[in-house]
Amino acid sequence: MSLPPHPSPKKPDLVLPEGACDAHCHVFGPGDIFPYSSSATYRPEDAPKERLFALHKHLGLSRSVIVQASCHGTDNRAMVDALRAGAGNYRGIAMVERDVTEAELQDLHDAGVRGVRFNFVAHLGDAANQEAVRDIVAKIKPLGWHIVVHFDSHWLKDLAPFLKELDIVTVIDHMGRIDAGAGVGQQAFQLLLELMEDERFWVKVCGSERLSRSEPPFHKAAEYGRMLVEKFPHRVLWGTDWPHPNINVNMPDDGELVDLLKIIAPTPESLQRLVVDNPTRLYWPETL
Repeated sequence: MSLPPHPSPKKPDLVLPEGACDAHCHVFGPGDIFPYSSSATYRPEDAPKERLFALHKHLGLSRSVIVQASCHGTDNRAMVDALRAGAGNYRGIAMVERDVTEAELQDLHDAGVRGVRFNFVAHLGDAANQEAVRDIVAKIKPLGWHIVVHFDSHWLKDLAPFLKELDIVTVIDHMGRIDAGAGVGQQAFQLLLELMEDERFWVKVCGSERLSRSEPPFHKAAEYGRMLVEKFPHRVLWGTDWPHPNINVNMPDDGELVDLLKIIAPTPESLQRLVVDNPTRLYWPETL
């Protein structure tokens, strides 16, 4: 059982701009309504949409992208239920099977889903099958969707050529799960920078609590986010990762994670792009 999220996160010192978006978070259950997958590698505490909505209000976030978590597998009902309750202010990233139908994808699109996530992370089970990924990508391209990839940093050297072949907008989770203590010269970070030179790629500058081997406030990890924001200002996203699945020590305070944005995006202009303009372009382009 993963630790539950922080019970009383602080009110952030940083006041976020109007329309700020949490571009990476999850909903779990409730399990008696939306059962967890029998093949899940972890069983979380329930973290339903009501708690997520309350957190966003507390933090000053008015939009969000809910990412399907592996504990629910390809049963997207909990995520879709939250999207429908979000009344257009929430978008979703689904997980689907290789044989997903056009009608099923259209139903997800109508609910607010705009992409599919693939995992290449050992603790979450088997890595995504590359042929299945190709088939799914071919099915979602007509919808204008993108893909989100979550991988252990050592995967990137071999994974990058495959991702480029897919020829679709690709969002990289959690700064590629680099090691915040290994320095900017580490191979994983340099490979990430190289991949990001391809304008089809975006990166989420969140997960500082995952990348750091130290206790809060995770400033060293946030510095990597700042470098990515400076170098690729129009293709970066940020999110809380609430309720922080598989965090078993140093459960972060989400208010403190918002305050890390003072390091990650230290100017009003960079903050506006990161939490408002960029997610709007990717997830709500019809509003521009």
